[in-house]
Amino acid sequence: MKDKFIWNPYADQPHNIAPKKERFLMHFHHLGSYLSQLKYGIQDAIPVIRKYQELKKEMYNNPVEIKSRFAVSISPIENRNKEVIERLLSLGVDYTLIRVPSWEVNQLNKYLSLTELLEKKKIPFIIAILQNREDVLNPQKWEEALKKIFTAFYKSASYFEIGHAWNRTKWGVWDYREYLKLLDCAYKLKQEFPDIKFIGPAVIDFEFHLIHIVLKYFSFDIVSSLLYVDRLGAPENTQFGWDTSKKVCLLKAIIDYSKNKNKECWITEVNWPLKGTGKYSPASGRPNVSEKDYADFLIRYHILCLCSGFIGKIFWWQLIAPGYGLIDNRDEKKWRLRPGYWAYKNMLNNLKGSIFLRKINYSSNYIFLFKNKKNKYFIVAWNPRSSSIIQFLPKIEKILDGEGNEISPSQKILINSSPKFIYFEDKELSEKIINE
Repeated sequence: MKDKFIWNPYADQPHNIAPKKERFLMHFHHLGSYLSQLKYGIQDAIPVIRKYQELKKEMYNNPVEIKSRFAVSISPIENRNKEVIERLLSLGVDYTLIRVPSWEVNQLNKYLSLTELLEKKKIPFIIAILQNREDVLNPQKWEEALKKIFTAFYKSASYFEIGHAWNRTKWGVWDYREYLKLLDCAYKLKQEFPDIKFIGPAVIDFEFHLIHIVLKYFSFDIVSSLLYVDRLGAPENTQFGWDTSKKVCLLKAIIDYSKNKNKECWITEVNWPLKGTGKYSPASGRPNVSEKDYADFLIRYHILCLCSGFIGKIFWWQLIAPGYGLIDNRDEKKWRLRPGYWAYKNMLNNLKGSIFLRKINYSSNYIFLFKNKKNKYFIVAWNPRSSSIIQFLPKIEKILDGEGNEISPSQKILINSSPKFIYFEDKELSEKIINE
């Protein structure tokens, strides 16, 4: 059972079919791997935490150019790829990612038909290569798959992400050393593809000890993380004391204490699963949220990560999917644009090309100050746990809700869990902008 791999086409991920007892026995079998992880973790803990403390003092206190740090992933949809690209462009996104499974190397035409459209529109893209258990057990098969994928997309893809969420056993890897062998095979092929660029290690969730250990062995062109926080609910919630802001700070500290120092870090996959989507949801129970919360969390997550200055780009997974996408395509005749779609479009319209200036500390509110390309000052504000009325000192020009709808301007504004984009008329702002 441990070597079986069954794909779930509804949720775009493998089924977790190994019984708990079998998984426990396999983890016990790989005890040596966990002990080596512990050894490296203890050995490097003090310098990493010291670096983390330094970075934490800088976070949200220094200007950050937001530029074009936004990306949304896509997948081919038979006979409708042109619509996929049209929806991507209408969202305003100019970078994307496409997953290519190793077990579909004989079906690459369906991916090439999509990437050819991207090339025509001059939209750069990443190819994320998915692995399964057979790739680990049969290195020759993995090498052949890599060769075919590299050959097909070498001249068009910006980067290749090697492996995917391999710290989850359902993706076929039981030990970080097995992943290192998959990486080693990819790096050997650089002799045949000298200009190829790699992203990794594509560890999912808050398991940074695995990122730490892989970065001791390999140097990537871009460091990647699939930093999901959905199991905690809101992005401000903590996991063992670590919220999203602290996690990206720690991630940066780990990168800087490795041979990948000063390399850019991209979050190449994140989302929240949606309530009421049944078999299409990639998770069960608590992680599933309403479409309204999904839209709010999307904006808050991006701002928390990008304004830290530690994340170069975030790829939202994905544009079209019934259980977690910005667009619901269960009705094939009419795709439905969810609130998250409009929230993403509004966020990008306001933040792209802006400069984050500083975070304003006021009670339990999250208030981020920006300056856009037209030299207009604006803030994005929310309160994840309560509601409060805030009176601002600069004259307010306009207010947008998370989805871009205008709200009647007022100097006193209700701040709650739904982010608001608040623009000021003043050409210059004093240090104090809130009437306390």
